[in-house]
Order: sequence, then C-alpha cells, then structure tokens
Amino acid sequence: MKNYIKLFLGLSILFLASCTDDFLKVEPYTQRVQENFYKTPEDAHEGLIATYDVLQREGYGGFLMISEIASDNCFGGFGTADDQVALDWDRFKYGTDLEMNKEVWRVCYMGIYRANVLLENLDNVTWGDKESLRTQYEAEARFLRAYFHYELSRMFGKIIPLDHTVSTSEFESPRAPAEETYSLIANDLVFASENLGNDNYSIDDTSEFGRITKWAAESLLAKVFLFYTDYYESSDLAGIVTKQQATDYINDVVNNSGHGLLEDFSTLWLAASLKNYAGEANKEIIWSIRFNSSGKQDWGLNEGNRFQVNIATRGSNLGPYANGWGGATVNPELYNAYNNGDTRRDATIIDYEREGLDFDVQARGQRQYTGYAWKKYAPITNEAGDAVVTANGGNFQIDGYQDIIVLRFSDALLMAAELNMDSNQTFAQECLDRVRARAFQDDEHSVAINKENIMNERRLELALEGYRYFDLIRWDLQKAKAAIDNTGDDSGFNVNFRTETEGWFALPQSQIDISNGAIEQNPGW
Repeated sequence: MKNYIKLFLGLSILFLASCTDDFLKVEPYTQRVQENFYKTPEDAHEGLIATYDVLQREGYGGFLMISEIASDNCFGGFGTADDQVALDWDRFKYGTDLEMNKEVWRVCYMGIYRANVLLENLDNVTWGDKESLRTQYEAEARFLRAYFHYELSRMFGKIIPLDHTVSTSEFESPRAPAEETYSLIANDLVFASENLGNDNYSIDDTSEFGRITKWAAESLLAKVFLFYTDYYESSDLAGIVTKQQATDYINDVVNNSGHGLLEDFSTLWLAASLKNYAGEANKEIIWSIRFNSSGKQDWGLNEGNRFQVNIATRGSNLGPYANGWGGATVNPELYNAYNNGDTRRDATIIDYEREGLDFDVQARGQRQYTGYAWKKYAPITNEAGDAVVTANGGNFQIDGYQDIIVLRFSDALLMAAELNMDSNQTFAQECLDRVRARAFQDDEHSVAINKENIMNERRLELALEGYRYFDLIRWDLQKAKAAIDNTGDDSGFNVNFRTETEGWFALPQSQIDISNGAIEQNPGW
C-alpha cells in the first residue's frame, strides 16, 4: 500500500526578517506577498534570512532534545508533575501524546518551503552586476533545504522530498524511498560545496558568522554519506557521491578550511569555562545556529534559544547554573565512560555532588534524578547569583543567547578518521589522535584506528550535541539496543529499545489522520 501524507504548507505569504549588522541576528517579522516581492538582490537576501530564521525554532520537542533522550546518554527527566512525553521518548513508547514529534516535522517542512520559495524566485530578481550573489544565495538555500530534509529523514525514515513548492493537487503526496530523498540531499550539498567560496567566517571576525560556508557543506555531506551508507548498507550516497568523493570532501575540510581544535575543550562551552570562554565565533566552529536575547520576553519572536531552559537545573538557580526544567537528566553510564584524565567529562556534565552543590530532589520536584546534568548549553548565573538572561531583561524560557553548534572541527576529524580508515590508515590515525590528545592534554592516549574506537570517541567528544542516537542506529540496531537498554533496581529508569521500530520515530498522528487513512504509521509504532 502506498503511504500518503497531506502537506499543509499554508498561504503563499513569505515571513521575512530584516537584518541587522550580524547576518542572523534578525529583527521582528514583517509580512510581504511573495508574488510582488522578489525584485532586487536585497529582496532575495531577505528571503534567504527568512529561511535561516527557521533554524531558531529549536526548543521543547525539537531534534536535539528528542535524539539525546532517545540515546543512551540521557533519561527523560523533567519534573515529577510534568507530562509523560519525555518518558515516552526515552522508553520508545507512543500513547500519551500522539503528536509528540510534530515540532520536528512542522519546523523542517517550514524550512523546506521557505528554501523552495526563494529558489523558485531567484530568476525574478534583477541581479545586474551582482550575479555572483545569485549563485551564493542558491548554494546557501540548497544547503538549508538539504539540512531540513536530512533532519526529517534520519528521524522518520521515508519522508516526502520536496524540490519545489507544492500545489493543491499535491497535498496528498507519497512518501518516497530513502534513495530519492537522499539523492536530493546529495545533489544540493554537492552544489553548495562546489559553489561557495573559501570564506571562513569563524576565524575572520566577521558579522557573517553563522552563514553557510563551503566547509559546512563538505562536512554535512560527509555526515550524510556515513549515515546513509551505514544504515542502508550502500556503497555510495544514493548513486550521487562515492566514498572516495565523500573522503575527498572531508579531507578538504581537515586540510584546507583553516578550522582547527581549540587547545582547551572546556572553552567551547560557556558554563564549563565562564571567564575563559572562547566565544561563539572561534576556529573550531564550522557552523552553528545563532541565537540572541534581543526578543526581551516577546513570545512572538524566535530570536532566543528556547532549548536551554529544558536541560537547565530544575527549580531555582544553583551555583553558576541558572534554573530551568531539568529535562534529559544525564545517564551516570555516560559520566563513567570517560577515563581518568579526560578533560571532556567535567566540561560536558554537571556533577552536583562533586561540585559541592546541594540539589534537593524533593524540593525541586526532579524526576529521574541521577546526580548529573548538562553542562554543555547550561544557562549561567552572574556574580550576584542571578540568571544572566533575566538580569539582562529577558525571559529565562525564551531568551537564551547561546548558539547551538551543528558542526565543529573535532567532528570533521572523526569523520575523516572513519572515511580514511581503509584507504589511508596513517591519516585516519592522525585525525583520531588529534582529538584524543586535546582531550587528555598529552600524546599518551592513542587508541587503534577501528570502527568501535571511532564510535566510542564520537560519543565522548560529541556527547549532548545530538549525534549519539543516530550514530548508534547507523552502526547497527542490535548495538543500539545493547547500548540503550537499561534495567536496574529502580524501574523508573528502565528502557527497552524496540528494534521493530527500525530506529525511526513515530510520525505525527495528524499526518496519518488528514490522509484519510492512506498512510500507515512507521514500523513498531
């Protein structure tokens, strides 16, 4: 039976944002009718910003939270009186909220729609002597379209790939085979890789930081290649990119991008380094989603980071950590996975007891308390003990200002190690060794270059950054089950990864309902 999903993409109104000095620090929305809008390069620029703007909708029920809760890194957490959705993500259950994954679906298709609107209107712009901008904007828009497709496809498996804005006759469209979706993703990323210049906004101290670069496109292409070829047991990426080509792309990032590792891992993360924080634009950041606190308590805007509050210390402020909802409590097994001397552990995870912080579980109403919480992305307090966000006039729920890192250089090194493992073992070993040398601050902790060691290193290096779950399912579903399953004396922490789901998440029930029963739920749900 064919699967159909009806797409409600709304009216043909493009929500545009005017830009400030910084490319992605955008002002409030205005509305303009699409058909009358695209005339000048400045119009196209606003359309591009409108597409980037969708990235800022990461919050409760977003990609980062769901994937970390579903992995072996975290439990569901939140409060004892909160709803059960976080537990359902953790335990692979579906019942308390049939729309539990709708935000990922909605936001990604919003981004795809905006990208397609821009791409379809580039020829309506009078470019004059700025024709090079047309190519640049097309490359950035195609990267974003690929990114949104990739987020959807690695969560839900088969989706509806859209390389155009749909008409009413297409509102019931079949979910396509994975190869079709990944062919679109691959073509878009190849175009971006080949048509963006060698700019590196992270190290050039420029207001353009946050824009897509060639290096981001090449890195994401390697990431997509590894996921697709591992999960679907394919030798190439949907017939578009060979392994040698993917290897060449990631090697280009490692050797020629100008990106590099910071000397101290902790300086990547505000709560881990405080006064020694390297800042958002540093040489290790290949691409991040930008946020700022300019919304100043305006729920109608999406300028601020709405994800941070979810993983922040539950209840009131505690030491250097500002308050939040206590979601995605960290699994002690992750904390204990770090070897002695690995500096990443204490930069990644809050250990309340070790840090001398009295966390009153009952008073704070914390569910699934483990003693450990996120230090990456944790909001902080100032010297007076007040949350920095609120002290600056913001709302602690919606005005977080820390960027979310999507691609950084250590990830590129580990992908290069994996892709070069069979063809250039010496280079692969060098890439892996660089990551571990930074972690231990010495050259005495080299490990052999093999898949298991690389996957383990990815977990330790990239913990709480949204990678682990998808690394597990692409590696092997049985390995994922062995890692994620959890049983013990307290049944409140029991987890059973159900391989019958094939690793995919449940489709939003509304998408099934509006198709008049023409589609079926993902397997196992």
